[in-house]
Amino acid sequence: MSMKHLFIALALAPLAVAVAQADQLSDILAKKSLSCGVYADVPPFSAPDPQTRELVGMDVDLCKALAKNMGVALELKPLSVEARIPEVKMGRVDVIFANLAYTKTRAEQIQFSDPYYIAKETLVVRAANADQPKSFFKDKRISSTKGSTSEQSIRIAGATPVTFQDTGSAYMALQQNKVVGLVTNTMTALKLVNQAKAAGVELALAKEPMALEPIGAGMRRDEPAFLAKVNESLMAMETAGEIDAIWDRWIGPNTEYKMVREDKVQSLSALKFDPLP
Repeated sequence: MSMKHLFIALALAPLAVAVAQADQLSDILAKKSLSCGVYADVPPFSAPDPQTRELVGMDVDLCKALAKNMGVALELKPLSVEARIPEVKMGRVDVIFANLAYTKTRAEQIQFSDPYYIAKETLVVRAANADQPKSFFKDKRISSTKGSTSEQSIRIAGATPVTFQDTGSAYMALQQNKVVGLVTNTMTALKLVNQAKAAGVELALAKEPMALEPIGAGMRRDEPAFLAKVNESLMAMETAGEIDAIWDRWIGPNTEYKMVREDKVQSLSALKFDPLP
Protein backbone atom coordinates (compact mmCIF):
# COMPACT_ATOMS: atom_id res chain seq x y z
CA MET A 1 0.00 0.00 0.00
CA SER A 2 1.36 3.44 -0.95
CA MET A 3 1.77 6.19 1.64
CA LYS A 4 -1.11 8.09 -0.04
CA HIS A 5 -3.47 5.12 0.22
CA LEU A 6 -2.40 4.55 3.82
CA PHE A 7 -3.34 8.12 4.76
CA ILE A 8 -6.73 7.74 3.04
CA ALA A 9 -7.36 4.46 4.90
CA LEU A 10 -6.46 6.02 8.24
CA ALA A 11 -8.68 9.03 7.51
CA LEU A 12 -11.66 6.80 6.73
CA ALA A 13 -11.18 4.51 9.75
CA PRO A 14 -13.03 6.73 12.28
CA LEU A 15 -15.96 6.99 9.85
CA ALA A 16 -16.17 3.20 9.61
CA VAL A 17 -16.18 2.90 13.41
CA ALA A 18 -18.91 5.54 13.67
CA VAL A 19 -21.08 3.68 11.17
CA ALA A 20 -20.53 0.38 12.98
CA GLN A 21 -21.56 1.98 16.26
CA ALA A 22 -24.71 3.69 14.92
CA ASP A 23 -26.95 3.51 17.95
CA GLN A 24 -30.44 2.04 18.29
CA LEU A 25 -32.10 5.34 19.13
CA SER A 26 -30.80 6.90 15.91
CA ASP A 27 -32.13 3.91 13.94
CA ILE A 28 -35.59 4.23 15.53
CA LEU A 29 -35.77 7.96 14.88
CA ALA A 30 -34.52 7.48 11.31
CA LYS A 31 -37.14 4.85 10.46
CA LYS A 32 -39.74 6.78 12.51
CA SER A 33 -41.00 3.51 13.97
CA LEU A 34 -40.70 1.70 17.30
CA SER A 35 -41.22 -2.05 17.54
CA CYS A 36 -42.65 -2.91 20.95
CA GLY A 37 -43.00 -6.48 22.20
CA VAL A 38 -46.03 -7.37 24.35
CA TYR A 39 -47.68 -10.57 25.54
CA ALA A 40 -49.63 -12.43 22.87
CA ASP A 41 -52.49 -13.30 25.24
CA VAL A 42 -52.08 -12.35 28.91
CA PRO A 43 -54.91 -10.04 30.02
CA PRO A 44 -55.02 -7.39 31.38
CA PHE A 45 -51.50 -6.64 30.08
CA SER A 46 -51.93 -7.58 26.43
CA ALA A 47 -54.53 -9.81 24.80
CA PRO A 48 -56.74 -9.79 21.68
CA ASP A 49 -59.96 -7.79 21.97
CA PRO A 50 -62.85 -10.27 21.50
CA GLN A 51 -64.58 -7.97 18.99
CA THR A 52 -61.74 -6.40 16.99
CA ARG A 53 -59.01 -9.04 17.59
CA GLU A 54 -56.58 -6.15 18.05
CA LEU A 55 -54.21 -6.36 21.01
CA VAL A 56 -55.39 -4.30 23.98
CA GLY A 57 -54.23 -3.94 27.56
CA MET A 58 -52.02 -2.05 29.96
CA ASP A 59 -48.73 -2.89 28.26
CA VAL A 60 -50.19 -2.08 24.83
CA ASP A 61 -51.18 1.38 26.08
CA LEU A 62 -47.71 1.90 27.56
CA CYS A 63 -46.17 1.06 24.17
CA LYS A 64 -48.53 3.54 22.49
CA ALA A 65 -47.69 6.28 24.98
CA LEU A 66 -43.92 5.69 24.60
CA ALA A 67 -44.07 5.81 20.78
CA LYS A 68 -46.19 8.98 20.93
CA ASN A 69 -43.74 10.60 23.34
CA MET A 70 -40.85 9.72 21.04
CA GLY A 71 -42.73 11.07 18.01
CA VAL A 72 -42.62 7.78 16.06
CA ALA A 73 -45.10 5.20 14.77
CA LEU A 74 -45.71 2.02 16.75
CA GLU A 75 -45.33 -1.57 15.59
CA LEU A 76 -46.73 -4.02 18.15
CA LYS A 77 -45.19 -7.49 18.24
CA PRO A 78 -46.99 -10.23 20.21
CA LEU A 79 -44.62 -12.53 22.12
CA SER A 80 -44.90 -15.63 24.26
CA VAL A 81 -43.75 -15.40 27.88
CA GLU A 82 -40.65 -17.46 27.06
CA ALA A 83 -39.72 -15.37 24.00
CA ARG A 84 -39.55 -12.00 25.74
CA ILE A 85 -35.84 -11.96 26.62
CA PRO A 86 -34.53 -13.77 23.48
CA GLU A 87 -36.43 -11.44 21.11
CA VAL A 88 -34.85 -8.38 22.76
CA LYS A 89 -31.36 -9.90 22.82
CA MET A 90 -31.54 -10.75 19.11
CA GLY A 91 -32.78 -7.27 18.23
CA ARG A 92 -36.10 -8.47 16.81
CA VAL A 93 -37.93 -5.90 18.94
CA ASP A 94 -36.68 -2.51 20.11
CA VAL A 95 -38.31 -2.66 23.53
CA ILE A 96 -40.69 -4.88 25.50
CA PHE A 97 -43.47 -4.00 27.89
CA ALA A 98 -44.58 -7.37 29.29
CA ASN A 99 -44.98 -6.99 33.06
CA LEU A 100 -41.24 -7.61 33.14
CA ALA A 101 -39.71 -7.94 36.61
CA TYR A 102 -36.04 -7.14 37.24
CA THR A 103 -33.97 -10.18 38.22
CA LYS A 104 -30.20 -10.71 38.29
CA THR A 105 -30.34 -13.29 35.50
CA ARG A 106 -32.40 -11.06 33.21
CA ALA A 107 -30.21 -8.03 33.93
CA GLU A 108 -27.20 -10.01 32.67
CA GLN A 109 -28.96 -10.46 29.32
CA ILE A 110 -30.87 -7.21 28.71
CA GLN A 111 -31.06 -3.73 30.23
CA PHE A 112 -34.04 -2.43 32.17
CA SER A 113 -35.64 0.99 32.17
CA ASP A 114 -36.45 2.79 35.39
CA PRO A 115 -39.40 0.94 36.96
CA TYR A 116 -42.90 2.35 36.52
CA TYR A 117 -44.21 0.26 39.40
CA ILE A 118 -42.92 -2.12 42.05
CA ALA A 119 -44.56 -5.52 42.03
CA LYS A 120 -44.52 -7.52 45.22
CA GLU A 121 -44.24 -11.21 45.90
CA THR A 122 -47.13 -11.29 48.35
CA LEU A 123 -47.72 -13.80 51.12
CA VAL A 124 -51.33 -14.98 51.58
CA VAL A 125 -51.98 -16.38 55.06
CA ARG A 126 -54.76 -17.17 57.47
CA ALA A 127 -56.12 -13.86 58.78
CA ALA A 128 -54.77 -14.59 62.29
CA ASN A 129 -51.19 -14.52 60.94
CA ALA A 130 -51.53 -11.37 58.82
CA ASP A 131 -49.65 -9.12 61.27
CA GLN A 132 -46.73 -11.49 61.80
CA PRO A 133 -43.32 -10.18 60.56
CA LYS A 134 -41.55 -11.97 57.72
CA SER A 135 -39.15 -13.52 60.25
CA PHE A 136 -42.09 -15.45 61.76
CA PHE A 137 -42.35 -17.53 58.57
CA LYS A 138 -38.68 -18.60 58.55
CA ASP A 139 -38.34 -22.40 58.26
CA LYS A 140 -42.10 -22.78 57.74
CA ARG A 141 -43.73 -24.45 54.74
CA ILE A 142 -45.08 -22.02 52.12
CA SER A 143 -46.60 -22.93 48.75
CA SER A 144 -46.06 -21.43 45.29
CA THR A 145 -46.03 -22.38 41.64
CA LYS A 146 -42.96 -24.39 40.60
CA GLY A 147 -40.05 -22.49 39.04
CA SER A 148 -41.55 -19.07 39.72
CA THR A 149 -40.02 -15.94 41.25
CA SER A 150 -42.47 -16.63 44.10
CA GLU A 151 -40.60 -19.87 44.83
CA GLN A 152 -37.29 -17.98 44.75
CA SER A 153 -38.60 -15.39 47.22
CA ILE A 154 -39.61 -18.15 49.67
CA ARG A 155 -36.08 -19.58 49.61
CA ILE A 156 -34.51 -16.14 50.09
CA ALA A 157 -36.75 -15.57 53.14
CA GLY A 158 -35.42 -18.80 54.68
CA ALA A 159 -38.75 -20.63 54.46
CA THR A 160 -39.42 -24.02 52.85
CA PRO A 161 -41.11 -23.88 49.43
CA VAL A 162 -43.80 -26.45 48.65
CA THR A 163 -44.33 -26.13 44.91
CA PHE A 164 -47.16 -27.02 42.53
CA GLN A 165 -47.74 -26.80 38.79
CA ASP A 166 -50.49 -24.20 39.18
CA THR A 167 -51.72 -21.56 41.62
CA GLY A 168 -54.98 -23.45 42.27
CA SER A 169 -53.09 -26.40 43.76
CA ALA A 170 -50.87 -24.10 45.84
CA TYR A 171 -54.03 -22.38 47.10
CA MET A 172 -55.62 -25.74 48.00
CA ALA A 173 -52.56 -26.61 50.12
CA LEU A 174 -53.16 -23.45 52.17
CA GLN A 175 -56.88 -24.23 52.47
CA GLN A 176 -56.01 -27.70 53.76
CA ASN A 177 -53.43 -26.35 56.26
CA LYS A 178 -50.60 -28.25 54.58
CA VAL A 179 -48.70 -24.93 54.43
CA VAL A 180 -48.89 -21.72 56.49
CA GLY A 181 -48.99 -19.46 53.46
CA LEU A 182 -48.97 -19.05 49.70
CA VAL A 183 -46.76 -16.64 47.74
CA THR A 184 -47.90 -15.11 44.47
CA ASN A 185 -48.14 -11.69 42.83
CA THR A 186 -50.35 -9.11 44.55
CA MET A 187 -53.01 -9.15 41.82
CA THR A 188 -53.53 -12.90 42.18
CA ALA A 189 -53.25 -12.70 45.97
CA LEU A 190 -56.14 -10.24 46.20
CA LYS A 191 -58.30 -12.46 44.00
CA LEU A 192 -57.55 -15.49 46.21
CA VAL A 193 -58.44 -13.59 49.40
CA ASN A 194 -61.78 -12.54 47.86
CA GLN A 195 -62.38 -16.06 46.56
CA ALA A 196 -61.77 -17.53 50.03
CA LYS A 197 -64.04 -14.95 51.68
CA ALA A 198 -66.89 -15.95 49.37
CA ALA A 199 -66.36 -19.53 50.61
CA GLY A 200 -66.38 -18.41 54.26
CA VAL A 201 -62.62 -18.65 54.81
CA GLU A 202 -60.76 -15.63 56.22
CA LEU A 203 -57.43 -15.17 54.47
CA ALA A 204 -55.36 -11.98 54.33
CA LEU A 205 -52.18 -10.52 52.88
CA ALA A 206 -49.20 -10.58 55.24
CA LYS A 207 -48.06 -7.04 56.08
CA GLU A 208 -44.52 -7.58 54.71
CA PRO A 209 -43.98 -8.59 51.07
CA MET A 210 -41.66 -11.55 50.51
CA ALA A 211 -39.76 -9.70 47.78
CA LEU A 212 -39.88 -6.53 45.70
CA GLU A 213 -39.80 -6.76 41.90
CA PRO A 214 -39.28 -3.51 39.96
CA ILE A 215 -41.28 -3.68 36.71
CA GLY A 216 -39.77 -1.88 33.73
CA ALA A 217 -39.30 -1.93 29.99
CA GLY A 218 -36.65 -4.27 28.59
CA MET A 219 -34.09 -3.30 25.93
CA ARG A 220 -30.92 -4.61 24.30
CA ARG A 221 -27.78 -4.05 26.36
CA ASP A 222 -25.13 -1.44 25.53
CA GLU A 223 -27.58 1.08 24.05
CA PRO A 224 -27.18 4.01 26.48
CA ALA A 225 -28.84 6.64 24.25
CA PHE A 226 -32.00 4.57 23.80
CA LEU A 227 -32.13 3.70 27.51
CA ALA A 228 -31.83 7.38 28.42
CA LYS A 229 -34.60 8.28 25.95
CA VAL A 230 -36.96 5.60 27.31
CA ASN A 231 -36.32 6.74 30.90
CA GLU A 232 -36.86 10.36 29.91
CA SER A 233 -40.12 9.41 28.15
CA LEU A 234 -41.39 7.38 31.11
CA MET A 235 -40.80 10.33 33.42
CA ALA A 236 -42.63 12.64 31.00
CA MET A 237 -45.53 10.13 30.84
CA GLU A 238 -45.56 10.05 34.64
CA THR A 239 -45.59 13.84 34.98
CA ALA A 240 -48.42 14.12 32.45
CA GLY A 241 -50.53 11.58 34.38
CA GLU A 242 -50.53 9.14 31.46
CA ILE A 243 -49.25 6.16 33.43
CA ASP A 244 -51.80 6.73 36.22
CA ALA A 245 -54.59 6.85 33.61
CA ILE A 246 -53.37 3.63 31.94
CA TRP A 247 -53.08 1.90 35.32
CA ASP A 248 -56.59 2.95 36.39
CA ARG A 249 -58.07 1.85 33.06
CA TRP A 250 -56.75 -1.70 33.25
CA ILE A 251 -55.93 -2.73 36.83
CA GLY A 252 -56.99 0.23 39.02
CA PRO A 253 -59.38 0.40 42.02
CA ASN A 254 -62.49 0.43 39.79
CA THR A 255 -61.51 -2.73 37.88
CA GLU A 256 -61.81 -6.35 38.97
CA TYR A 257 -58.13 -6.25 40.03
CA LYS A 258 -58.59 -3.29 42.42
CA MET A 259 -54.88 -2.40 42.42
CA VAL A 260 -53.77 0.88 43.95
CA ARG A 261 -50.68 2.39 42.32
CA GLU A 262 -48.34 3.17 45.22
CA ASP A 263 -45.04 3.69 43.37
CA LYS A 264 -44.21 6.22 40.67
CA VAL A 265 -41.47 6.12 38.04
CA GLN A 266 -38.16 6.22 39.90
CA SER A 267 -34.50 5.64 39.21
CA LEU A 268 -33.63 1.96 39.13
CA SER A 269 -30.09 2.70 40.33
CA ALA A 270 -31.39 4.52 43.42
CA LEU A 271 -33.95 1.85 44.35
CA LYS A 272 -33.02 -0.19 47.42
CA PHE A 273 -34.07 -3.82 46.98
CA ASP A 274 -32.62 -7.32 46.97
CA PRO A 275 -32.98 -8.55 43.39
CA LEU A 276 -34.17 -12.08 42.87
CA PRO A 277 -31.70 -14.43 41.10
